Parts: sequence; C-alpha cells; structure tokens
Amino acid sequence: MKLLVTGGAGYVGSVCAARLVETGHRVTVVDDLSTGHADAVPDGARFVQADIAEAAPGLLAEGFDGVLHFAAKSLVAESMSDPAKYWQGNVLTSIGLLNAMRDHGTPRLVFSSTAATYGEPDQVPIVETAPTRPTNTYGASKLAIDHAITSYAKAHGLAAVSLRYFNVAGAYGPYGERHTTETHLIPIVLQVAAGTRESISLYGDDYPTPDGTCVRDYIHVLDLAEAHLLALDHATAGEHRVYNLGSGTGFSNLQVVQTCREVTGHPIPAAFAPRRPGDPATLVASAAAAQENMGWKPERTDLHTIITDAWNFTQR
Repeated sequence: MKLLVTGGAGYVGSVCAARLVETGHRVTVVDDLSTGHADAVPDGARFVQADIAEAAPGLLAEGFDGVLHFAAKSLVAESMSDPAKYWQGNVLTSIGLLNAMRDHGTPRLVFSSTAATYGEPDQVPIVETAPTRPTNTYGASKLAIDHAITSYAKAHGLAAVSLRYFNVAGAYGPYGERHTTETHLIPIVLQVAAGTRESISLYGDDYPTPDGTCVRDYIHVLDLAEAHLLALDHATAGEHRVYNLGSGTGFSNLQVVQTCREVTGHPIPAAFAPRRPGDPATLVASAAAAQENMGWKPERTDLHTIITDAWNFTQR
C-alpha cells in the first residue's frame, strides 16, 4: 500500500514507519521535526518536512491507500498549562487531516490514541467499554479526535482504527525514545545509568500495590508497531474500531528501577517523593479485543527484554 505516516520522525512513528518499509509498503513520512528527528526517518521512506495541517491536502491529493496518524502534542503537564496548544495542535490539526482524507478519497486511517482517554479506571484490566473520563487536556484532546473519527467513518465510509497505547517502551535497533523533555519512567531511569541525571525520584510509596509504588503496563514499541500493521489490514469501511494495546501485565516503579540496575550494572540512586495528584495506583490493559479481532498478541512482555533494548539504544 501507499501510506502517509504523520509524525514518522518521532519515537513510535519511526518504528512503525520502519516496519512498514520492511514489509514492502510505499511510505511517505511527514513531520515538522518540532519533537522528531530527521535521522529517525527510515531508509526507503520519502520524507517531507512540513506542518501536517498545511501539508495534508497537497500530499493526499497524490493518492494514498491510508494514513497512520502519530503527529501530536503529548506532554500532560504542558497540556494543562497551555491547553490551546493541544486543542489546536491535536484536535484541529486532526480535523483538517480528516477533511483532506475525505476530499481525496483516502480510504483508511490508523490513529495513535492513548490510555489517557480513560482517566482513573474503576477496575483493571481496562477494557474498551470502560468509561472515558480523561483527567488532563492531552487525554481529552485524544478522546475528542476519537469521537471525530467515529462520525467521519459513519458519514463518509472511512475505515478507521484507534489504538489506545498504555506505557510504550523499548527500542527497535536504531529507532528509540529520545525526547527533549522526557517524562517516561524507563528512559529517565536509564539517564541516571548513562550519567546525564544524578538520581531518580519515585512518586509515592504508599499505594495499595505489592510494594507501595504505582503499577503500569509496559508494551514493547515493536509489538506496538506490529499492531499498526494488523490494523491496516483489519480496518473496515464505515467502521471505527478502538483497541487497547498493552501486555496485560503490570510492573511497579520499584520493579522498573531494579530491572534497570540489573541491565545496566549501575546502582541508580532512587528516592521517594510525595504522590502526584491524579496518579492511579494501577493501570493495566486488557488487550483481548485486539487479539480476538486482529490476531494481535504482544511477544516481548518481559521487562528485562524491554529495558535491555532501551538501554542498547541509549548507549548508541
């Protein structure tokens, strides 16, 4: 297929673009490089450096079989202090993309959504029918896009799949996580081992979990990429399907730090800090729907493997 990948110079987008190229698709990456990196665009993909809102109509006029939409603002704290950036950069940009797809007859869309659409869950594992009550503007903006996609699918016959990620981690060879502002636990802990950070703070040690620290579901970025390839094949005209992507297994913050120590051989000093408001004790996905309907099953669920791949990338 001829595919457009928005945000394909970022972390998840670059891994997915690489797998698309490797499996024989014709890939065009569009990214404004505000958070992405030009050297993360895989060999074999055409690269267009541009704002997606401005470039989408002209690019889609060339004729594409589908779009994988990763481009987004994604910092939770920033979304609360500067919500306009998220309503404009995420929602309005996505509406413009949907309009361009409608105007040029682009038939399928795979959207990078998030577990942040659920907010604090009533029960875990979290299923797709769980209430969506985002606790921040980032999650709210992604949920708004999901609603828009549903209406476009019904009105215009779009074949669409939204994939709600839990905690993405790991790396795929030369493609990995390198954010200017890093907020994810594993890369932050590995920064201590790499010597670019002195210590790590863990927020809260009194949660109702086995060791008192938060439990999160970590999914390897390569497993995530494979789900996108399957979603392209399973998208159905006129339908918008939503799937959670996670391993179904939770690891605590302390388990993450200890595994990082084992992988890197570094003592990684860690201290506890007060809880952050709104941090749920446990967030674990049920990925049963993705397995049943797309045949997707994560293969790299071992925390040691995930962190080893991330550490190898960090050392590059």
